[in-house]
Amino acid sequence: MNTHRMNQTLTPLTKSMLANVRIRALRRGLWFKTLNRLERAGVDLTLKVVDKVRSSVLTKMLTSIVEKLSEALEGRVARTMREVGYSLAQQISRIAQEWGNKSGVKWQADHGFIQYLAVMCLNNSPMSNG
Repeated sequence: MNTHRMNQTLTPLTKSMLANVRIRALRRGLWFKTLNRLERAGVDLTLKVVDKVRSSVLTKMLTSIVEKLSEALEGRVARTMREVGYSLAQQISRIAQEWGNKSGVKWQADHGFIQYLAVMCLNNSPMSNG
C-alpha cells in the first residue's frame, strides 16, 4: 500500500483517496481495530463535508490516520521487505562486490532477491517457529 503512504511534506488529500483507504480497511477488518473512535469520526466527517482537504491542520491529522491504516493494510512480507529486506540486500550486495562478484551490484535493487530475504527472515523469526 505504498502508493498511499504520505511523506513528511503535506500531500493534498482527496475525498476519493480517503474513501478508498476507508473501504480497504473495512474490508480487511482493520477500520475498527486500528483506529480509535475519534480517528474514525474525523475521516467519516471529512468524507461527508469536504471534497479536497485545504486545512493544513486537518491534512496533518488525516495524513497520520492514513499512514496508520497503510501500515496496518501492508502484508507481513511487504513490511519485512521494507523494514529488513532492502538493507540486507544492500549489505549482501556490498559484500559480494568486495569479493569480486560484479553482478552483486544488481542484487540491492532486485525485488525478487529482496522478497526472498524477507521470507527467509520471516521463516527464521521466533514467532514463525512457535
